[in-house]
Amino acid sequence: MNWLDEVKWDAGGLVPVIAQEQGTNDVLMFAWMNREALAKTAELGRAVYFSRSRNKLWFKGEESGHVQTVHEIRLDCDNDVVLLKVSQLGHEPGIACHTGRHSCFFSKYENGQWTVVEPVLKDPEAIYKS
Repeated sequence: MNWLDEVKWDAGGLVPVIAQEQGTNDVLMFAWMNREALAKTAELGRAVYFSRSRNKLWFKGEESGHVQTVHEIRLDCDNDVVLLKVSQLGHEPGIACHTGRHSCFFSKYENGQWTVVEPVLKDPEAIYKS
């Protein structure tokens, strides 16, 4: 059996993916992969996701330069969530979020509201120049 056949793909042929920073174990981001994206990630050793909004493969860092080198690919106990252990490249400290922050999980629930708890490390306007 092909290792990709063991993944429980959703009705749209996608699987949720969590990118976790190797070393710090910070959860950097959540994205989706289709079969081709997961196969490319394993082949290249860099994160390749599937962009639902653009309906195409998304090589992390293709526009921003914030590439994710993949050290491990793990599958959860139900075979329906993938975890990538990555090094976030392109900026120090690493920027995984399109908002210019280290992590996409920069808002924390406190006292009945969401509070931004991580700084912008680089202005997104400077990251995504046309």
